[in-house]
Amino acid sequence: MALTAAAALALAGTTAVAGASPGPPACAYTLSPPEVVQLSGTNVVTATLTPAACDQSDGYLMVACVQLQGSDGPGQCAQGQGILPAQVYFQPYRPGATYISTGRGCSLKGNPPQPVCLAAGPFTAAL
Repeated sequence: MALTAAAALALAGTTAVAGASPGPPACAYTLSPPEVVQLSGTNVVTATLTPAACDQSDGYLMVACVQLQGSDGPGQCAQGQGILPAQVYFQPYRPGATYISTGRGCSLKGNPPQPVCLAAGPFTAAL
């Protein structure tokens, strides 16, 4: 599912709820830097956000985004539900341009479960 960056941030905009002691983060996430791949014979820029490790929590949303540096547009985003990675495919690809990947992962932790979201990136690459 493709999302605009603004829609993805709205979906993943939940923040951690303050508690007595912060403790370790609920989940850690790994974001890939932007890279060029072929999709159906066309060059596109992709980035992926995957869960790295969770500490007694359940991941429920991951969002990966790619944006063309200096562009007025919001970029392109994709989401993964649960433990499924989020992989975004940005087009059109412009050879020699610089791209930025960002991500956000959300999980539920505690009793009662509270949402905890963490940002990943940004990574920049001239492709």
